Order: sequence, then C-alpha cells, then structure tokens
Amino acid sequence: MEDSQKTDEELVTLSLQNRDFFAYIVDRYEEKLFRYIKRITNLRKDDLPDILQDVFIKVYQNLNDYDSNLSFSSWIYRIAHNQVIDNYRKNKSRPQGNYIDVDDKILENIVNDFDFIKDIDLKYLKVHIQEILEKLDEKYREILILKFFEQKDYKEISDILKKPMGTVATLINRAKKQFKEEFEKTNIKL
Repeated sequence: MEDSQKTDEELVTLSLQNRDFFAYIVDRYEEKLFRYIKRITNLRKDDLPDILQDVFIKVYQNLNDYDSNLSFSSWIYRIAHNQVIDNYRKNKSRPQGNYIDVDDKILENIVNDFDFIKDIDLKYLKVHIQEILEKLDEKYREILILKFFEQKDYKEISDILKKPMGTVATLINRAKKQFKEEFEKTNIKL
C-alpha cells in the first residue's frame, strides 16, 4: 500500500518509528487545517501559516499521546482549535480582513439544513453568508463552521471542542437560531 493511502493511525505509528512519515500527515491535513483556521479566525492570510506551523509542531511533539480511541482527524482539529485560542490570548486582539469562503457544496449543506432559507436565491445568499457568520458569537460561528464547512459529525465536534454531544446539539441549534436572527435582520424577502 502506498504511504498516501495509509490510514491516519498507520501514519501515526510510522511517524513514531521514522519522523519522515510525518510529512504524509502534514500533506493530508495542511490544506484542511489552513481552511479551518482561516474560517474561525479573523486573522490576515499572512498570519495563518504561523499558526498552522505551530499546530503541526504540537501534533508532532504529542504524537505519543495520541489517543487511538479518538479519530485522528478530531484529535488534530482539537490541537488546531487550542492553538487558535492560544494565539488569540497571546495577541489579545484579532485583526480584521479575513474572508470565509463559501463554495457551492457548503452552500448546499447550509441550505439543506436551514429550512427557512430554501427559497432564497442561492447566489444572493452566497454573497451574504460571510457577513452573517461574522456577526455570530464566536462559539456559534465555530460550531457552524465545523458542522457545515468542515463537515464534521456530532461525535467529531464533541471530540474537537471537548463538549458532550448533547451540548454540541444544543450549541448547533442555538447557532442556527442566531444565524436565522441575523439573517432576518438583512431584510431578505422570502
């Protein structure tokens, strides 16, 4: 089996034996984590690689502590989540200027889950979804990003945020409610 086709858990084991295999983990998660960090922060694009680098340093340093009862994806997203928080605390301010990209697949996921927006012109919604997300409380924005942009299930979100699945469900419902309230403030006619 080619190294790029190995499971995350196999790559962890190989990386612990030979650090050169860690490059496959980086290759597999670099783009995903970059997008995730970009979406949950308001950092400039130039600042994102530093956070991503810190994430991979922490992942490598903590590979021995990886709990195989969790999915590796949840574990690495948890480290990214914590690194964003650490960076925020360290800087105490969040520069503006980042853009939450909304592609057609993400838009379709949101539309299918939010009953009240099914009749809206999708092109119009795509333009305004970023500004609606930016108005949400951070905890709600992040949970919607994990659910709809990163397409994580409740268990994975629970592992990433270290919250019980019932709490995750409640947060998603509250986030959707806040999204709807912000959406209604835009005065879009349904």
